[in-house]
Amino acid sequence: MIGLLLLVGFGVVGWAAAQDDEQYAALQFLVLRDYNGKPVKNASVIMHPVNKKGKQQRSGFQLKTNAEGRTNFDGVPYGVLRVQVLAQGFQTFGEDYDVNKAEMEITIKLKRPQGQYSVYEDHPEAKKDEPKPEQKAPEQKPQ
Repeated sequence: MIGLLLLVGFGVVGWAAAQDDEQYAALQFLVLRDYNGKPVKNASVIMHPVNKKGKQQRSGFQLKTNAEGRTNFDGVPYGVLRVQVLAQGFQTFGEDYDVNKAEMEITIKLKRPQGQYSVYEDHPEAKKDEPKPEQKAPEQKPQ
């Protein structure tokens, strides 16, 4: 019985030691405006681990930037991390990063929202370059 307890005890210690072998990083984020380089405060920085198949894990963590556009998080496991940044008045940002160093700084530049392209609107710049289509009379069927 004591041998079985020792075996189980060593198994738990071995599993815990294997868990401690995982490496962790300290990440620093800097969120800036793309058009003038000024910081974006109160931006949401959302982190999701990504598994080896490229699928986003269910767990995640959300941070907010300060007045200087900075936020940080210690204890991110090495591997692929999907980062999304949301801020009012800016396009949503998303990209995957390979966390492979003890300390990393990630700078994100947010763009202003852009209008959607519509086929129902005039686009004079597009029409200048396009050749004009040939006008054909509709074919008439014999009666």
